[in-house]
Amino acid sequence: MTRAVVFGYGEIGIRCLATLLARGITVPLVVTHEDDPTENRWFNSLAEFSRERDIQVMTADSTDATQLTEHVASENPDFIFSFYYRRMLTPSLLALARRGALNMHGSLLPKYRGRAPINWAVLNGESQTGATLHYMTEKPDAGAIVAQRAVPILPDDTALDVFRKVCGAAESLLYDALPRLLDGAIEAVGQDLANGSYFGARRPEDGTIDWSQPAQRVHDLVRAVAPPFPGARTTLDGRPTRILRTLRASQIASIATEPLAFARGDRCYVSCGDGRVLRILEMEIDGDSVDPARFSQRLARRPVPLPLRVAP
Repeated sequence: MTRAVVFGYGEIGIRCLATLLARGITVPLVVTHEDDPTENRWFNSLAEFSRERDIQVMTADSTDATQLTEHVASENPDFIFSFYYRRMLTPSLLALARRGALNMHGSLLPKYRGRAPINWAVLNGESQTGATLHYMTEKPDAGAIVAQRAVPILPDDTALDVFRKVCGAAESLLYDALPRLLDGAIEAVGQDLANGSYFGARRPEDGTIDWSQPAQRVHDLVRAVAPPFPGARTTLDGRPTRILRTLRASQIASIATEPLAFARGDRCYVSCGDGRVLRILEMEIDGDSVDPARFSQRLARRPVPLPLRVAP
């Protein structure tokens, strides 16, 4: 009987835990984070999922580190898995896994190590990303790779669209890799970190639009931070605005040489720093949802200059 302790959170935590159970692995303990009732939680609760299956749950946020380590040790795990857990595991915890400690990361390592890998990949206009199962070390996302699975990033995919694809990739690659991992037949491949990249956490203010940027760059930002993330921020006529969804509009010509919001018929458009144009599909002004078709009537009377950068 193979035993594993799981550190995890969110939807990938749930899907990967379910995969371990489906493969017959005994999971006596799940370590997760407190479910914050004030958080915009757009994913299910790993704690609730685990308790429904009579798995013991601990939350590291309210547990002393020494007590946590002792408790994990008492479960005598063959493996430790981390599935979108928000903290690095200490060397003392990693050493408790007799057959190895592994992490599921939401990128094709060694690219996009670190935080928010899916958002960064969309922001940078990547055409693919994926999920990687790798051994954990003291350095983040640096251990040898057990398995990877790629997913496409389509031109208008949001970060949430890509997250859902990565979630499915994580589930399927784990399901396929587990028999070989349990048999000891897996061959892990070391990472060449020099050919990779590392990114830090993102903040809501990082979503501020600089309209002097090319239209593709603005479109990628909108996609990368679209809801349930904080959204791309700007101002229109001095009013705080979130641009939530855009489309590239190569067939529409800008009516100005500077960034501008304008209308053509019942559609809203914005021209960017390279003179190319985006169509606004979804937006909020002063926190209220605004129908772009109705807002176009205002823009038809008076186009609105766009700020090159708005202070956070």
